[in-house]
Amino acid sequence: MRIERVTINKFKIFLTFDDLVERGFTKEDLWYDADGVQNLFSDMMYEASKELGFELEGRLFVQVHLMQAQGMHVTVTQKVENLDWEEEFIEMKVTLDESNELIFSFGEFEDIIRVSAYLNALSIKGGKVYFMDERYYMLLEEKDINHLTKKEDVIAVMSEFSSPSIVTSYRLREYGKTILSNNAADEIFRIFHS
Repeated sequence: MRIERVTINKFKIFLTFDDLVERGFTKEDLWYDADGVQNLFSDMMYEASKELGFELEGRLFVQVHLMQAQGMHVTVTQKVENLDWEEEFIEMKVTLDESNELIFSFGEFEDIIRVSAYLNALSIKGGKVYFMDERYYMLLEEKDINHLTKKEDVIAVMSEFSSPSIVTSYRLREYGKTILSNNAADEIFRIFHS
């Protein structure tokens, strides 16, 4: 679990799916196990408040963004108004959103070249490539992989050459340098393997 303070009343938590498994959860549990999810969020809030020195009180707005291969981003905003100091509970409003895109981080462009041959074998032609903070990122959207019967196949292949990214596509588009904006897998395969 990675925790980052954003402002005086906002912080972010990033959990990989391995973190969730260690805590006894699957991705499906997040949708169907309300009591378990409530306990998970309570534990995360207290861990984050302890690590950041963030006093949890009042109303918390929790936005959860599930990412297919990466895990989940949780943004917590605290709103303190008319706080009754006698009350010892926290009210949480949770919204849950799921992303259908895959983002992988590469240390070297050569790794993207190598993975392009495997993506070609899976008939994956699309994708975008960005460069940011000395790393390369490949973004595969739903339309790039919707022909696959098992998305786990592309996740397995990509994981051999890269790491699931904790960077969102919004951040890549805003701060990253676009290397290839369309058909990245096909272009890289054509240029380097033909």
